[in-house]
Amino acid sequence: MFEGQRFAAFLFDMDGTLLNSVAATERVWSNWARRHGLDVPAFLKTIHGVRCIDTVRRQNLPGIDVEREAAAISQAEIDDVEGVVAIEGALPFLAALPANRWAVVTSAPRALAESRMAAAGIALPDLVITAEDVSRGKPAPDGYLLAARRLGVEPSQCLIFEDAPAGIGAAQAAGMPVAVITATHSHPLETPHPTLVNYRRVTVDSNDQGLALVQA
Repeated sequence: MFEGQRFAAFLFDMDGTLLNSVAATERVWSNWARRHGLDVPAFLKTIHGVRCIDTVRRQNLPGIDVEREAAAISQAEIDDVEGVVAIEGALPFLAALPANRWAVVTSAPRALAESRMAAAGIALPDLVITAEDVSRGKPAPDGYLLAARRLGVEPSQCLIFEDAPAGIGAAQAAGMPVAVITATHSHPLETPHPTLVNYRRVTVDSNDQGLALVQA
């Protein structure tokens, strides 16, 4: 997997990539969907990896205040972190990374990112790009490009860790290679990108030439 390649930085999505928040996310969104008469099972397939406000807006529901609805959903998600846990192996994997060589790029608002990362026992890195930092969320590449720029590295020199189609599309649009984390997938994801179930069987080799992903 990326044999012989070194990268200037690793960029991580959060939900489904560093931590498992599926149960909490689907509890909150199921309640909202039922209140608005949506087909809950079909709707839940569309919510992962994208900004809350984009999901609400996409429903085209009459007579709602999109920003108010999105804010209420985000607050409900901040309050409900029951069952949020780190993806297996994520903590030692992140601990091996130099602080200035990695970032989180999430579709979640900052407050939600702080709440879920704390619940999972993962310390926030120095650089976190959240929903508030971009005008276009995933699958637009804006968040990943912003992270590369703030780290002072070329986009093509970043390795992205993602789990959802929207995030994979964002990385591709940014011209960045992708490793797909499948820990929370209930069904196989067809993807041309290398996949990892979790971080148990990979380590990081770091030197002045960059970061390498090494099979343990």
